[in-house]
Amino acid sequence: MEFRQLSYFIAVAETGSISAASRRVHVAQPALTRQVRLLEEDLGIRLLERHARGVSLTVAGQALFEEAVQLLDRRTQIRTRLTSLGQGLIGKVSLGVTVTHLWVPEVAALLRHYRDRYPRVAFEVFPLLSGPQLERLRDGTLDAGILYLDSADQPGLETRLLQHDHLMLAVPEASRWSSSPPSRLSELKEADFVWGFRSVSPVYYDRVMAHFARLDFEPRVVQYGADNITILSMVAAGLGVAIVPSASSAHPMPGIRFLHLAELTACDMPLWMAWRSNNDAPALHNLVGLVEELFGEEGVSSPGLAG
Repeated sequence: MEFRQLSYFIAVAETGSISAASRRVHVAQPALTRQVRLLEEDLGIRLLERHARGVSLTVAGQALFEEAVQLLDRRTQIRTRLTSLGQGLIGKVSLGVTVTHLWVPEVAALLRHYRDRYPRVAFEVFPLLSGPQLERLRDGTLDAGILYLDSADQPGLETRLLQHDHLMLAVPEASRWSSSPPSRLSELKEADFVWGFRSVSPVYYDRVMAHFARLDFEPRVVQYGADNITILSMVAAGLGVAIVPSASSAHPMPGIRFLHLAELTACDMPLWMAWRSNNDAPALHNLVGLVEELFGEEGVSSPGLAG
């Protein structure tokens, strides 16, 4: 039993005539008659009552007609779904984004444009620090990530530079630093710092500490926060000052002033997009293509916002 035979049979059943059916499906009448007979022989049962004025369905023919219509509709649905999957128009993509960068305009635009362009794709966005993102990328539980990496060469991953970030100083608005900003890090050697744990973002942590080592500066850390949002909340509460990515200033927080220091601006913090090399899902590669459109060939610079 072939789909072609079923389509011919449906045409005969709906027109009540071999000749009318042959015109509908654009097949010569003898060829159509032969295919219907082959269908009957294959099933071992008579499907049509043939008479001078045309044909009518037997009980078995009526049952087959009802099933065949549903079967051909289902085939069309399957073909449409597979075509959509192949073009990335449906499916699922999971994307990790560092908590700091969820509010960055370019990243927000990426999320918005992807949703607008591919509304039928289940787009899952997870706010994750770089360390957990890298773990989930490697174990296959995350399709792509926007995170800090120490280089483009990551085993098992494809990478794409998104933007060059740098560091800024965040101070409480009520602090003396807000009204009299420091010009060098050495002025902050006695300041109380709120800091993050290395384990949650090793690449970011090590890059910052290496930069400080070159400047012979070591922050006096008195408080720790799990992520930049927590750290900034603690700064706003007056518990200390913090050094954070300039992208943090894209989401101003009450009680905080962001300050530029030349020594912090000099610390390049490249932000990358990464995905598994063996992930050939079209929906993912549509996301990568959209990144190319929005971020360009060499990524974009993130100037930060002074507060």
